[in-house]
Amino acid sequence: MRLYIGLLFCSFLGFNLSSQGLLIQAVKSEGEIKVDGDLNELAWQQAKFISGFTQQFPYDTSLAETQTKVKMIFDEKYIYVGAVCLDPNDGDYVVQSLKRDFSFSITDAFAVFLDPYSDKQNGFSFAVSPYNVQREGLLIRGGSYGVSTSWDNGWTSQVKRYQDKWIVEMAIPKKSIRFNEGSKQWRVNFARNDLKINETSVWAPVPRNQNVANMGFMGSLIFSEPPSKTGKNMVIIPYAISSFSEDKQSDPVSQDWTANIGGDAKIAITSSLNLDITVNPDFAQVDVDQQVTNLSRFSIFFPERRQFFLENADLFGNFGFSKIRPFFSRNIGLNYGAVIPIYAGARLSGKLNAKTRVGLMNMQTGRNSENTLDPMSYTVGAIQRSVFANSTIGGIVVNKTSTENPSVSNTVVGVDFNYTSKNNRWRGQAFSHHSIESGQEKLALANASWLMYEDQNIFFMWNHEFVGKGYTAGVGFVPRLNNYNPELGVSEKRSYWRWEPAIGYKFYPKSKWLNWHGPKVYISEYQDSSFRTTDRIATASYAFSLKDGSSLTFQGVNNEVNLFFDTDVSFSGSESIEAGRYGYNFAEVVLNTTKRNKVYGNLNVGGGNYYTGQRFFYSGGITMRYKRWVNLSLNYSRNEIDLPHLDEKVVLNLIGPKVNVTFTNNIFFTTFFQYNDQIDNFNINSRLQWRFKPMSDLFIVYTDNHFTTDYVLKNRSLVAKLVYWLPL
Repeated sequence: MRLYIGLLFCSFLGFNLSSQGLLIQAVKSEGEIKVDGDLNELAWQQAKFISGFTQQFPYDTSLAETQTKVKMIFDEKYIYVGAVCLDPNDGDYVVQSLKRDFSFSITDAFAVFLDPYSDKQNGFSFAVSPYNVQREGLLIRGGSYGVSTSWDNGWTSQVKRYQDKWIVEMAIPKKSIRFNEGSKQWRVNFARNDLKINETSVWAPVPRNQNVANMGFMGSLIFSEPPSKTGKNMVIIPYAISSFSEDKQSDPVSQDWTANIGGDAKIAITSSLNLDITVNPDFAQVDVDQQVTNLSRFSIFFPERRQFFLENADLFGNFGFSKIRPFFSRNIGLNYGAVIPIYAGARLSGKLNAKTRVGLMNMQTGRNSENTLDPMSYTVGAIQRSVFANSTIGGIVVNKTSTENPSVSNTVVGVDFNYTSKNNRWRGQAFSHHSIESGQEKLALANASWLMYEDQNIFFMWNHEFVGKGYTAGVGFVPRLNNYNPELGVSEKRSYWRWEPAIGYKFYPKSKWLNWHGPKVYISEYQDSSFRTTDRIATASYAFSLKDGSSLTFQGVNNEVNLFFDTDVSFSGSESIEAGRYGYNFAEVVLNTTKRNKVYGNLNVGGGNYYTGQRFFYSGGITMRYKRWVNLSLNYSRNEIDLPHLDEKVVLNLIGPKVNVTFTNNIFFTTFFQYNDQIDNFNINSRLQWRFKPMSDLFIVYTDNHFTTDYVLKNRSLVAKLVYWLPL
């Protein structure tokens, strides 16, 4: 009875416990630490375990069923983390693959989140799976949106597995993270996934409606003495590449053998300010874009995948909103997917002090292969200052100038304010940007505001946007500003307003299988400069979220569209419908199964009215994994568009099988197929990666493209690239 009452009391504490008062002490080690997963050195024996992990999912009101114990030590070069992950439940670990930078939410893993400046804005994360697969990343914007795994750095870990537990030992080089010398106190949190029982647990409690990496919920890390800096951190990363390409569409058919060299350098100016330099970069090893069927009149956003642009990308790329970006790095070195040579570039980024973060980048590009674009110089400067408890204010300047004709130039200047309340329930953003170039029109500005409230039950959001027709973000992404006139073959710029409210509610029933359910209403309406509606989408949905991670959503959608020009709304090269105002409704059902299983998938089925006719669509994917070595997936989408003015139904298919094989922790093979009859292209991309030493890789990549009608080859290439990480 006493034990039962004690457990109830602990559960009550877990419900009310905040991160206030939680602390872990790091003991200074005088002897050598061997990273072997044993935790048997004297310093480890002197350090004390912290425990008492609480659930974050499926509940956040009780102690974790599977407990974890953590201790920390440090020496002149490293910060060490030791964790004992108790594992009393039978069954295999849930591990998707042995590839680095795994998805934390669908993998058994232990993670540490560090906030060295205690600013609740930017930090670092390190995680390992039970098979010692590593994952490192940056915490940006307070960790509210998770971890950016684009950041790479060398660190050491080892895992030992036993029948009832697995033990983690990490060694994080102090020179690879930024911190203030002289400070004994940082902020920290730890998280653990045990997906056999569908549990995520944390040391400092994090509400289940928040991301587990949220920096607003952390305990204190107290060092026995202030950790000292370890000198300059400098890494040279040269590469060598050789490639063969063949273009069957040129006349005559062209074949080309090339070889090239280049490289990057990473130089720590201070422990918190880094200089990155690239010379003649090549991104042949980068994953291909995952194509989508585009049934809109505007450009689709494809994320940046090139390594140089990903590091500290938030400092430059998060100004503005998702569809009003003053800076979008894919506009450097790429033009509608075609590669433009980048000669060199440099980026200085990091913290000047605990509250001020800065970034300055310059890139120099050459002419494109068709000799239609000038060599350009791209410069971006950004500064961000922490204000209040969890908020920031920042400014950005983006410039694009022709190096041969300096009068051809575009500049955008702007100010952004990001707000997060102390309890993380309120979040918001406001910005004002202005573009400058010769001969520009009036209204060369953009502004917006966004405010969101979210607790366990209630979700509310409000957003407004305005973009003037004179606003030109030469290195940005503002797809709604340009309206393509297919009759004239040109784009017309039109000012627009956007209003985007949403509200939702979650019920948490007492159920063994249902986690929450609830309704949501969402509206996105675009208006012209006279406040006349040009596009509106209104959705009413009801969602069910299960405790195993599955979900089911029913949704009804009302669309209203004002076509400015005669438009092919099947987006397949068919006959257009007349310009004018159209309204139509459709419904859809979305199902996602739990990713804990060896076979899981998703399905989206819907249909209804579409302009003057009907549209039926379905898409889905299935993934099968064999232990931790093989991962097979297949994604498929189909749109059937039936319009009365067309002689036959338009059918658009997009098929994307993918094969991932992880032979070991260091050898990976990926093959990606994409069949897209909307753009008449069948693509194959195969990549073999051998990480022969930490952060050093050999890539062999094969790519080809075919027509979907007769599978005649368009072009193909074979690339071998060697990248070497050389710390100095």
